Amino acid sequence: MEHAIQPFNELTPKSRSRIRKLLHNETYSGALLLLAAAAAMIIANSSWSEWYFSLSNTVIGPEQIHLDLTIATWAADGLLAVFFFVAGMELKYELVSGSLSNRANAAVPIAAALGGMIVPAVIFFTINAGTPSSNGWGIPMATDIAFALAVLGIAGRRLPIELRAFLLSLAVVDDLGAIVVIAIFYSSAIAFGYLISAATCIALFAIAQRNGIRSPLLYLPLGIATWVLLHESGVHATIAGVALGLAMRVKTKDSEIDSPLESALDRVHPWSAGLCVPVFAFFAAGISIVDFSIGQAFTSPVSVGVMLGLVVGKPIGILGFAWLAARFTRAELSKSLFWGDVLAIGMLAGVGFTVSLLITKLAFIGNAELDSLARLSVLMASLIAAVFAVIALQIRKSAHLLHEK
Repeated sequence: MEHAIQPFNELTPKSRSRIRKLLHNETYSGALLLLAAAAAMIIANSSWSEWYFSLSNTVIGPEQIHLDLTIATWAADGLLAVFFFVAGMELKYELVSGSLSNRANAAVPIAAALGGMIVPAVIFFTINAGTPSSNGWGIPMATDIAFALAVLGIAGRRLPIELRAFLLSLAVVDDLGAIVVIAIFYSSAIAFGYLISAATCIALFAIAQRNGIRSPLLYLPLGIATWVLLHESGVHATIAGVALGLAMRVKTKDSEIDSPLESALDRVHPWSAGLCVPVFAFFAAGISIVDFSIGQAFTSPVSVGVMLGLVVGKPIGILGFAWLAARFTRAELSKSLFWGDVLAIGMLAGVGFTVSLLITKLAFIGNAELDSLARLSVLMASLIAAVFAVIALQIRKSAHLLHEK
């Protein structure tokens, strides 16, 4: 009889060190993200609101090449491209050298991630079918890796490192799913000439990586050109980030100590987590709530769809699909984990925030009321999910301590 494969049961010392380092960084970046969002909400509902919305809508950039964008748009399309570049590199690392490199090992977290996207989307669409808000079905699909890892880093201390690895793998696959959804369903009419030119830049980037070229004097212009061309093509410009991240080389050559991907992660991740994502949050989370009643915030179809999708759909989808993968494939949970741990991670994955806010912006272009309602719902749902997750993680911590005895 074949032995079932247990993902994350034997993490390498390098993988353990990398996960601990990532959690340490994300704890601080999650705190910055929370501060930026809180500041935006306070300012947007204070005497400074006029300044805040005026700043958000200030247009800068060259009109000749259609880059005369508002500051809020630059934050969403430009700064988040850096975030997706990091996400792309994380995905590439996991696929080549990490927990997703073995397909059997990857079955459970991949299935969990798919369930965590499909079930919330179905819940949202069912509630909003036939209404103008139905286009927002992608909003509750996303998990915010920074917030989720920050909460786990604070509330999940002394829990098995495999639990953190499971969340990281799930979040990476979740990011890929969100990127695919944005590229296919939330991009405008495609200009194939620009798209082919962008693909050429990405190919040159990958060839240079394969041939051992490490000079930023080549990669920076190629990266900027890719972003501009994708912006012109109609595909959302943040896709440039993940495409270039996936083109990075993981394996070392000759006398290299670190691969280009590892070096780039060390350099870029602090900028993404410490600047790019918090600035985006500052411009995305500022919602004037004076125009909304409490009833609207909790009873409108878009609000109910987002909150049920993130708070209820995420844990159901993650636990259900992970169990099905373990039941019908050779993969199973690590000996260090239990199904209660997966449920806790599912609750934590309901913290949507960054990518959910981005999809909200894309889904409700031209509908300010739905946009504001959906953003407010994302913030409330993420807060509720974080509270439930903290409670669940404390319960799981007690269960593990009891099991150790």
